[in-house]
Amino acid sequence: MMLQQLVQRIEGLHQLDSACHATAAWVARATRPRAVKNALSGNWLGHPLHPALTDLPIGAWAMATLVDVTCGPAGAAASRRLVGAGLIAALPTAAAGASDWSDSYGPEQRAGFVHAVSNATATVLQAGSWAARRRGQHATGMALSGAGLGLTLAAAYLGGHLSFVRGVGVNHAAFQDTVGDWTDVAAVTDLGDGTPLRVTAGGVPVVLVRENDSLYALSATCTHAGGPLDEGTLEGEGCLRCPWHGSVFRLADGSVVRGPASVAAPRWEVRADDGRLFVRSVPA
Repeated sequence: MMLQQLVQRIEGLHQLDSACHATAAWVARATRPRAVKNALSGNWLGHPLHPALTDLPIGAWAMATLVDVTCGPAGAAASRRLVGAGLIAALPTAAAGASDWSDSYGPEQRAGFVHAVSNATATVLQAGSWAARRRGQHATGMALSGAGLGLTLAAAYLGGHLSFVRGVGVNHAAFQDTVGDWTDVAAVTDLGDGTPLRVTAGGVPVVLVRENDSLYALSATCTHAGGPLDEGTLEGEGCLRCPWHGSVFRLADGSVVRGPASVAAPRWEVRADDGRLFVRSVPA
């Protein structure tokens, strides 16, 4: 309960907003190229990249401390290598996390900022530990590593809160119902060419698009953060851009063309019959 109250206080620290906004704007500029955003978002992986990478520095630093405790000076070389491996792994981990964080806002952004600052401080402590170990100051290196690991674990708690309590990075279309029967959703005349139309099938919001005499249908909830795809804009190459964070999905199959989304939008079959439009879920 005390930890939860502390996290709630962090989420309510409006004093962090100016620093959050300035940092997020800088990260957004750095990750604007499609190739950079896609690489860091993890759409090539099928889920966010940052959570997978975090195991590497945390694991390396935890094992370094374990070697320190169980082997003492005899394990000095091994523990120094583990600290160094963690430092190397921390760079792509931080880059992926910063890319994800730059698309957050409000309480999630504040908690993510403290998460990032805590991890950055822990990384500095580990760098100091590696330098001390290299000079033969094993005891100092152990102390710095222990402090850094403790701070990393505290930051990891915040990260877990963001994912499992706030739902950051979770597929927002994961729990939508499937509709196996053809469902009448709109008149053909309701759908203009190049203008997304929001309809509902079995309680699930669906976006319809007519482009070059072809009909497309995707779930209208962006998988990244739940943005309304029906309020998005059509892009070249038959794609639809989310209005919230700029994720781009291919209309033909729902695949992610540009992050921050990392999971494809669920695709629906659509057909016109007797002046009406019908949709049904595409089986997974």
